[in-house]
Amino acid sequence: DMVQRCNRVGVGIYVDVVFNHITDGHGLSMAGHVYGNRSTPIFKQSDLHHDKHDLNKNCRVTNYADKFNVQHCDLYGLPDLCTGCANVQEKVSAFLTKMVDLGVAGFRVDASKHIDVEDLKTIIKMTAKGKTVFWFQEVFASPYEAVTPSQYTGTGALEFFEYAHKVAPSFATDGKLGQLTNLRPGQDFEVKTGTAVVFLDNHDTQRHDAPLTFRDGKQYELASIFMLAHPFGYPKVMSSYYFHGHDQGRPIIPVHYDGKLACSADPMAVRQPSPEHPWVCEHRWRSVASMASWRRSAGDADISAWWLPEGNHLLFCRGQAACLILNRHETKPWDVTYKLKLPKGVYCDVIRSDNTSSCPLVHVAADGNSKVRVPPMTAVAVHIGKMFADQEILV
Repeated sequence: DMVQRCNRVGVGIYVDVVFNHITDGHGLSMAGHVYGNRSTPIFKQSDLHHDKHDLNKNCRVTNYADKFNVQHCDLYGLPDLCTGCANVQEKVSAFLTKMVDLGVAGFRVDASKHIDVEDLKTIIKMTAKGKTVFWFQEVFASPYEAVTPSQYTGTGALEFFEYAHKVAPSFATDGKLGQLTNLRPGQDFEVKTGTAVVFLDNHDTQRHDAPLTFRDGKQYELASIFMLAHPFGYPKVMSSYYFHGHDQGRPIIPVHYDGKLACSADPMAVRQPSPEHPWVCEHRWRSVASMASWRRSAGDADISAWWLPEGNHLLFCRGQAACLILNRHETKPWDVTYKLKLPKGVYCDVIRSDNTSSCPLVHVAADGNSKVRVPPMTAVAVHIGKMFADQEILV
């Protein structure tokens, strides 16, 4: 029911699936079945990689320069499924097909680099035949490793882990927006723009590796706005909760309770979360949520205007449909006069509001000329999908 309700309002569900390995624990499953000792109610010991003469044992992943070790041994002690075995492929693809039949739009394949790419191809081919499924894969690797992202371009999109390290420093440090010029769709990155799923942080990197997270407030918000506006890759926004320790679980309070919403209101509120609002909900920040429709208006259009007068100011447009003006300066507003690549009209600044009856206005003349004031540490974003309801105000 949840999937169908989401589909009806244009929200696709992507399932994070793990079929490289099973749990190393033991006990009763949620359905009341016994698991443990390298087996589950679904998979028996022989369905897992194991020592030649002992089903109870297997090697551990210790050498990332050795492909066999990476893809046949146990990752962190988690029993490794034999994804090349027919029985495993049939059961995994049957589960994935059932998810597609329920209406999900695609899958994120966890630990993809620990699955032989030929095994993955077979499972994908067996899944939901004749239906369109979006696949994206977790393949993070250092240059010296035997398994690299380029080996998986034929099995779906790839999470581009280096994206955060290419974008975040431009927003974390004053005067560095000029570095973003290097992030163009034609650049020679290992993961290409057409196959890249880009993000600033995810559930793993947020705790140890991400250069920017929600804790960085306005810098993180600006970087998120840029990511959603820039044409490189397919953006993924983090939605998280406030935590103190690396392994801290979710809050006791659900996101929705007693008719209330337990989310932080904006990027600054997360620095001192209240007990009533332990969830960050980055996707609900007005600026981030509004950029989804901005990106929809931009479509596949490339950058049609790019103006970077100095290190804290950036303006760019996508085609003739959407423009973004960023001010990274911490104290001074930016007064902009520029010919935007937009049709004549009165537009909503969707960073502050997308209500077409009451939003802050941006006027664009017939020749594209526009005058805009951008407050410190924020942006102005306009697009053809959110124009002011009363266009007579232009006259």
